[in-house]
Amino acid sequence: MIATAQVISQEDLLKHWQGHRTLTRRVIELFPEKDFFEFSIAGMRTFAELTAELIAIGAPAMKGIINRKVEPFQEEAKKFTTKAQFLEQWDKDTETINDYWEQLSMEDFSESFNLFGQYEFPIIQNIFYFIDNEVHHRGQGYVYLRALGIQPPFFWER
Repeated sequence: MIATAQVISQEDLLKHWQGHRTLTRRVIELFPEKDFFEFSIAGMRTFAELTAELIAIGAPAMKGIINRKVEPFQEEAKKFTTKAQFLEQWDKDTETINDYWEQLSMEDFSESFNLFGQYEFPIIQNIFYFIDNEVHHRGQGYVYLRALGIQPPFFWER
């Protein structure tokens, strides 16, 4: 029998991801309504568009993983017109992620899953992608907020 070491618990990984989600939510809240939908720099997408991508990934991906059902990526599925609608969906998705997370077993993390029919990786790698992608886009939001003269939250305050 080969022993494997666990560096982080399943519970702590979810806590880490949800810490990032909490911070991203705070960034969304700081945007003035108009700028959330219209402000961009150098041709980058608006923060509303970036947030729509994050919403299209988190909860739908967890649902697909748990149900082992490959669904195409559908960023355009929901068209929100207010920041409040984004925040409401963000909060619903946070609960959905928590609910589906509870259905993951330790063995699931090493199983391969074809996320959105595009990314065939072990489930743990898909989860790392969710977190990395969110951090990347939140960084763009930080640049936008600073350009708008708004102090973003400290990145370590999750």
